This record gives sequence, C-alpha cells and structure tokens, in this order.
Amino acid sequence: MQPDRITIYEVAERAGVSISTVSNAVNRPERVSAATRQRVLAAADELGFVPKVQAMDLARKGTGRIGVMAPFTSYPSFLRRLAGVLGAAHAAGTEIVAFDHESAASTSSPTLASMPIHGRLDGLIVMGLGIEQDIAERFHRRGLPTVAVDAASDLFSRVVVDDVEGGRCAARHLVARGHTRCGYLLEHQVADYRSQAIERLTGFTEVMAPFGPAAVVTATSDNSVDGARAAAAQLLDRPDRPTAVMAHHDLLAVGVLLAARDRGLRVPQDLAVMGFDDGESAAAADLTTVRQPFEESGRAALRLLLESGGTAVRTTTVLDLELVPRSTT
Repeated sequence: MQPDRITIYEVAERAGVSISTVSNAVNRPERVSAATRQRVLAAADELGFVPKVQAMDLARKGTGRIGVMAPFTSYPSFLRRLAGVLGAAHAAGTEIVAFDHESAASTSSPTLASMPIHGRLDGLIVMGLGIEQDIAERFHRRGLPTVAVDAASDLFSRVVVDDVEGGRCAARHLVARGHTRCGYLLEHQVADYRSQAIERLTGFTEVMAPFGPAAVVTATSDNSVDGARAAAAQLLDRPDRPTAVMAHHDLLAVGVLLAARDRGLRVPQDLAVMGFDDGESAAAADLTTVRQPFEESGRAALRLLLESGGTAVRTTTVLDLELVPRSTT
C-alpha cells in the first residue's frame, strides 16, 4: 500500500488505540503519554503513514522546506540564530518553518518526537534541544536530514561552540584580575542532559581548581532576571562572599548586578560580574561577557543541511568564542 493511502484508521488499528489518540500523538503530542506516543509513532513508521494534507506537500519537488525548532520564547538568543537561518534561506530560495519548544532544561521533547510524521519538511534544524536517542533514530529511519545546533548528537551533523573552553576563558579572565574565590550562577535544570551551563561550569572549575575546593561556589536560578536576583543572594550573603560571579548567560548576570546593588556592593570594586552570549542586555549593562556567533551558527546550520543533502557523512563545525571585556570586571 502506498504511504499516502495509509489512513489514520490503519495506524490506530496497528497501535491498538483510538483514532483520536493517533491524532493527538501526531498533532498534540503533549496530550499523550510517552509510552502511548511511542507505540503510535512506531505503528506510523511501520506503515509509512503521512497525514493526508501533508502528503500533498510531500509530493512537491524542489521547494526546500526546512523546519527550525528551538526554545525561541525561552531564550531570545535563538531568535538571533533564526535570523541567520532566514538570511541564508532567502539567498538560497528555501522556505523556513519555525517551531517553538520549551526550554530543554525543564522538559523532554514530545513535540520533537512527532516531527517526522508530519512529512512536510525536507530537513530539520534543532537548536539547543537534546535529541533523545530513539527520536534521533526515527529521524534517521524516516530519512529526514537533520542538523543539531548547540546540542549533542551521535547521528547528525552539528554546529557548536566549545562551551567548556568558554568557561575556561571566563575563569582565566577573572583569575588574571586577581579573583581566586568565585561564584557561578546557572539555570536550574530538570531534564537529564549535559547542558551548555554544565559544560561551561566544567571549564570554569577546571581553571579555578588550583585555588582549592572552595574556589567555586554555585547557585541555581530560574531563567529570569528576578530569579537570578534572588538566587544570587545565596552567593552574596555568604560569610566568605566570592569576589566575582560568573553567570550562565547575560540575563542571569543582570540579576546578579541588581543583587549586588541591593547590598550596596560596588561593581567591579567589591564584586566582578560576567555573563555569556553578548546579547542586548550585555551591551545595555556594560557587562563583561563571552560572545557567541549566533547569526553565523544559523547560517552555518542551513548551509550544512543544504550542502549535505542528507548524506551519511557526519561533521562537527566548531565556531569561535570571543571574550568581550567591559566595565563589570
């Protein structure tokens, strides 16, 4: 039977569920349990099911429709990556479809799980989200060319920065200014994956290790200025208060600056503060930070996807980071 003639009824029968459950697994995966979703998607894979509307799109030739999935509303930096994708896509005559996703720090990937079923994409760029192994294998079986940006993958090509080296870079900058007791503020993580924050903390701690086990103290925050402001209290109210604080990204660093002001601490005389990313908030706060090439990462991901054509060759493109010293250190 041709894939475009497979109906939702056949999928429901194969999976042993109702047609409404199949519909939810494909279109609203958050409404279906992980076990049921996996059973439905496995049945759809076995049958080669593509929803009828998307099957018409699948017959299109040469259009080039690329999906980009990222936590856009959680982190504005991903909008800058998307801008890079869009600029490159315009030049290539490629259509881009953006999909928002919750922060990977607080959720798994239910929406990502059903993406290949839609059949309306010629390729996929996944940014800042861990691709679970079974989902990655489904993408691979479905023949969906995929590139991961700022994420680990054993199957797909990647565009990344060296976050461990980024942490080292920040720590070396602070050590050069005489700081041997530092705080590190990272986002609270629920999901079980090795995030960029953990990678940066690893590099940061490595450089600080010669100064003893108490050279780095950590605190966690939600992803907001107010949350970082409150969490910074755990660092700044210690009797052995650190002389410098590194934050996982610029927005959290702004919260640290506000917490320092609340306590009458002068920056950088009493407390040095650093961020990561070099977004608009860093420029506004005159914040020392480590710059990521966001737009370039988006351009590089699309270029890699279009040039590879879904071949089995897996590559890793590592983009450079740059220290941007400003008044907060």
